Amino acid sequence: MTISVAIAGATGYAGSEILRLLLSHPAYLGGHLRIGALTAHTSAGKNVAELMPHLPQLADRVIADTTIENLRGHDIVFLGLPHGRSGAIAQQVGQRTTVIDCAADFRLRSKADWENFYGGDYSGSWPYGIPEVPGNRQALRRTNRVAVPGCFPTAVTLGVLPAVAHGLIEPSLTAIAITGVSGAGKKASVAQLGAETMGNLKAYKPGGTHRHTPEILQNLQPFVQEELTVSFTPVLAPLTRGILATTTAELKEGIGKREVESAFGEFYAQEPFCRVLPAGQQPETQNVVGTNMVHIQAHVDERARRLVVTAALDNLCKGTAGAAVQCMNLTLGWEETLGLPQAAVAP
Repeated sequence: MTISVAIAGATGYAGSEILRLLLSHPAYLGGHLRIGALTAHTSAGKNVAELMPHLPQLADRVIADTTIENLRGHDIVFLGLPHGRSGAIAQQVGQRTTVIDCAADFRLRSKADWENFYGGDYSGSWPYGIPEVPGNRQALRRTNRVAVPGCFPTAVTLGVLPAVAHGLIEPSLTAIAITGVSGAGKKASVAQLGAETMGNLKAYKPGGTHRHTPEILQNLQPFVQEELTVSFTPVLAPLTRGILATTTAELKEGIGKREVESAFGEFYAQEPFCRVLPAGQQPETQNVVGTNMVHIQAHVDERARRLVVTAALDNLCKGTAGAAVQCMNLTLGWEETLGLPQAAVAP
């Protein structure tokens, strides 16, 4: 059986990264996965060679318009569209098709959170695409609707989750995440111009105002009985790809280095895409670029009695497209790691 795949928003950063990964997927190379319709809006009618020359295998393909007619009939549809556009397409594409949404439309379980942070019509929630969070993997294996997580929530959640789940810290977290400019997408924006970003660092949407805040809380709250708070601030850096998230919290009484090392080591012992680094080695974005990996370090600040967790990932791979392909593998019953790089390009 050959699986057919369509990508809506194929010329955006998320869509083109999904294509990059699929072109090296063993199922594609073995003839068991076919790349079908590639759609977009403003770039419809142009060919891949012009828009995405880094994908030579698809150079002769022409980008179609994003219509239901062009997406119907595929086994899997990836949606790499702006927030608020996926709901209508998902309703019309048909229940036999697996839909994997890379936008925020189906991430939040709270209608109130959606209205407060995004606005517009609330589409509901789908199984959430961080398989490493306990309970998610089983749900993803039984669904044909997947909400791919935000890149910041992936970094913060996977970084601090072992400490939250093992009760090592007080339920009040502060997270600061440095991100590359590709996280804002491919749309034209003065704030993303080279002249505005090169040689510059800028915090934005600070302390609870960024729309990924409720997503982080939604991921972590089920693992603690007390009410959890997260103060999250992103920082824009002159990088193309990468997120480095630092999350701090007060350690609970009696918790030290031994308990932290044990908890983190056990939690991710069987997770192929989460690597807890040896003591003293800090995550670096250059070591995860192009991969589906998350590198994590948990440091105990003994004088301040705080845990300092750093996590690095590629916002376009594990933060978006890699997560989407990982979830596709799970929904199809395939080996979860297929087509997903673990080794980065160095130097």
